[in-house]
Amino acid sequence: MNEREKNSNPEKNRHGHPTDRSDPTDRSDRTLPARPARLRPSGGYRKLRSFQAATVIYDATVSFCHRFMDPRSRTVDQMVQAARSGRQNIAEGSRASAASSQTELRLVNVARASLDELLLDYEDFLRQRGLPQWAKDDPQAKAVREVGRQNQSDRSDPTDRSDKDPYSSWITHADPAVVANAIICLIHQANYLLDRQIAGLERQFIQEGGYSERLAAARIAERQRKDRTDPSDPTDRPDQTPTACPLCGKPMALRTARKGRNAGSQFWGCPGYPECKGTRPVAGSGRSVGSDLSVGQEKLKKGPHR
Repeated sequence: MNEREKNSNPEKNRHGHPTDRSDPTDRSDRTLPARPARLRPSGGYRKLRSFQAATVIYDATVSFCHRFMDPRSRTVDQMVQAARSGRQNIAEGSRASAASSQTELRLVNVARASLDELLLDYEDFLRQRGLPQWAKDDPQAKAVREVGRQNQSDRSDPTDRSDKDPYSSWITHADPAVVANAIICLIHQANYLLDRQIAGLERQFIQEGGYSERLAAARIAERQRKDRTDPSDPTDRPDQTPTACPLCGKPMALRTARKGRNAGSQFWGCPGYPECKGTRPVAGSGRSVGSDLSVGQEKLKKGPHR
């Protein structure tokens, strides 16, 4: 290949775009670094059946309000916002789970409460217009529930075309009573899934602890590893072996008192503080310096300052 052919066929990167080797800032052909592993995984909400059901409810509610409700009514905005909250809080809670189990639980509970609010709006719509509400054993209600059991594809993924719009025969029906009743059935299904999800998150929190506890345990494990691999490290002394909390049994973390007469002294503190105030002395110190709260309580015992 001569020089002219080389110039007419510039080198291309993996995306098919020409690269400029003479430009040190051209990094288009470099692969992105792998995402670092996190202490607690998060996300993945698109695969949750609760999120998929909430997505169907949100879309159906927007369509319902557009077709059958007065656009000037405040109820329209409230229904759409409740449906949106039911969906978005599931996603936000899933993303927040990496740093806070309690935040995830709170947000999923908010989603559950939002769908309850929306459920009442649909029931009010039927009652105020004298329209019938399906009983639990109504054939159409059973048919809607059966669709939810049979279709497990990702309704939140626009590229997922498997058995598209399985609820369309109800959602697009000309009778508002049919549409409202079908959405009520979907809300009951979503609430059932959210109840199971909340119960699972509570069990996980009780059995495995929250993010702060895992972070403290990971730090203790790292200190132990350093103690084994680098015994010359003055910050990893044998007398700093972690111990269990005397009150709740969780692995304790080494802390330093910030206030009071023992400021600067180290002690073992429970990672569950302030819910758990258990402390232990560091070996060789003779006694526990306590937490900031316990120091404050000692001052109170002495009486008010005069």
